[in-house]
Amino acid sequence: MSRKFYITTPIYYVNARPHIGHAYTTIACDTIARRQRLLGAETFFLTGTDEHGQKIERAALAAGKTPQQYADEISAEFRQLWKRMGISNDDFIRTTEERHKKRVQELFRKLRDNGFIYKGTYTGQYCVSDELYVDGAKPGDPCPTCGRITETVHEENYFFKLSAFQDKLLALYANPEFIRPEARRNEVISFVRSGLRDLSISRSTFSWGIPVPDDPKHVIYVWLDALANYITAIGYGSSHAGAQEAFKKFWPADVQMIGKEIVRFHCVYWPAFLMAAGLQLPKAIVAHGWLLFEESKMSKSRGNIVRTETILDVLGSDALRYFLLREVVFGQDGSFSFDALVQRYNSDLANGLGNLASRTLTMINRYFKGEVPYPSGAASRTAADDAIADTARKTIREFATLFDQFQFSRALEAAWGLVAAVDKYIVENEPWALGEKQDEESRSRLATVLYTAAEALRIATALAHPVIPEATAKIWTQMGLGDIKKLALSELTWGQLRLGTKLGEIQPVFPRADKSAIERMQKMEEEQRNISVADVPAAATPAQTDAPQMVAAVGSPTAAPAEKSDKISIDDFIKVELRVGVVKVAERVPKADKLLRLEVDIGSEVRQVLAGIAEAYAPETLVGRKVVIVANLAPRKLRGLESNGMIVAASLEGGKPVLASFLEDVPVGARLK
Repeated sequence: MSRKFYITTPIYYVNARPHIGHAYTTIACDTIARRQRLLGAETFFLTGTDEHGQKIERAALAAGKTPQQYADEISAEFRQLWKRMGISNDDFIRTTEERHKKRVQELFRKLRDNGFIYKGTYTGQYCVSDELYVDGAKPGDPCPTCGRITETVHEENYFFKLSAFQDKLLALYANPEFIRPEARRNEVISFVRSGLRDLSISRSTFSWGIPVPDDPKHVIYVWLDALANYITAIGYGSSHAGAQEAFKKFWPADVQMIGKEIVRFHCVYWPAFLMAAGLQLPKAIVAHGWLLFEESKMSKSRGNIVRTETILDVLGSDALRYFLLREVVFGQDGSFSFDALVQRYNSDLANGLGNLASRTLTMINRYFKGEVPYPSGAASRTAADDAIADTARKTIREFATLFDQFQFSRALEAAWGLVAAVDKYIVENEPWALGEKQDEESRSRLATVLYTAAEALRIATALAHPVIPEATAKIWTQMGLGDIKKLALSELTWGQLRLGTKLGEIQPVFPRADKSAIERMQKMEEEQRNISVADVPAAATPAQTDAPQMVAAVGSPTAAPAEKSDKISIDDFIKVELRVGVVKVAERVPKADKLLRLEVDIGSEVRQVLAGIAEAYAPETLVGRKVVIVANLAPRKLRGLESNGMIVAASLEGGKPVLASFLEDVPVGARLK
């Protein structure tokens, strides 16, 4: 029986357009899937988009679209980007597809019939940005995940008996392979040991979701809906025989890869749902860290997103794939910068593998008419030749071990150690000097050196193929080895390069990048940030700073003084994101005469904003009032409270602020242009 392998990315929430943070997870999974196929496993690789929930409903309203239109648009961008990157996923699941909806309802019925669902009422705090119930929080408290202010929810719900699984989950976590890395596992264990409450798994105050079976006024909680994709995509809940067979074949998943911010959902809720349904659990849930830019997690609200397309346009897909897996220690947070990207590209790809391929194959072309040469027996061999062969054999073993442990950076370091060893070997043996001599001994030695270099190149190329598929396929073809996808990676060993193999056309695979590449990418990103997009800010980690914030109305005494400037360009103006919001909560900040703490609904979320307008407006007069908020300011802290935006007002004589308002009825979340 052939070996099966099933790997999944998290399905990406369509609250923001794709960037390299999303690409990171997808690339890692794609690399694993490609390697498994080369090892002979029948592999199924799943990705997709998560499209339901209150946040999407609000975002669509703010963008003037239906939720389905909004989801269609963002989901299409993910699919198009994965196609351009050459991602080898076998399926792309959308939670708005009928196949998914019907199968989620079957899962809900199963949980209900097994006695793990009951109806009740939920009153408490909810984070719309993360679609997270925040147990123990009070009105005005921030979400522990993203830092945004939670909303008070009171509604009839169906509940899942999560509390019944506390001991079973802790027993599950005794297996160190189930959650990786260990730091994430320890976090989950601590959370579960603190006590589990039953979980609300339906919502009844909005409609954008999958209806609860037999009770359509409820929609299924977005995280039950989203997590179920891993089984609905491969046939769970289907009445079709083929789909049922696919589910039996591939479930349980071998690897489910996620970002560290969604560990709780995947390592607590997901296994509990599966246990309650009587289903097998995935073999491993692997969480990676955040990709940081300017030392902060990439997010739309911070304005520090880097688009994948920018890197594809300038350096290509392989450059990004290699950088992310080589530069970032998997499981930890990693930093991204254009400078580091180009430096790694030049040192490892252009000057490393690319240069080795070019110089080795060019010399075979020149000295042996484009055919892999025949070493002339033991007399032409030296200890240096054997050392390269030994290094190659060791690299094959180390690479496999490290890669299977998700230590991608160390695995690539080992492979490029072989590349460096061969470069040194070529320099020390000077094949170009041997090629100028006509005696038989020199020719024999030249053949041995170039065969050794070519065989090491073949092995390095084979190991690197899942990581940089485009370039390695080109090198493989230039070496005359045909289709690299037919490579049997499990049988890779030294000495398999056939003597006399005819080389193909030799061309550079990694042209060296100069400083202009960095400048081009920076310019492209700056231009993109100046383009207005109807997007919803993604969840961001609160800024860890107590620096002063422009929290008051424009021109108020507590606002930072603006620098004098006669004119600004349209590029400057469109950087400012102004949105209509409605004040839900207003209260004075203790020991601050001028500050009010406001909770402002801007359509896509409720923001906490601190404003220096307490001397002009009593808090109770502001509740229900529509205001204008600068929505894309970086979060800042003042008096120990975080402010996520700035209220816009005019400044009258004496510094008294007057809030901007409208004569017509303007929808909440509308953007001012």
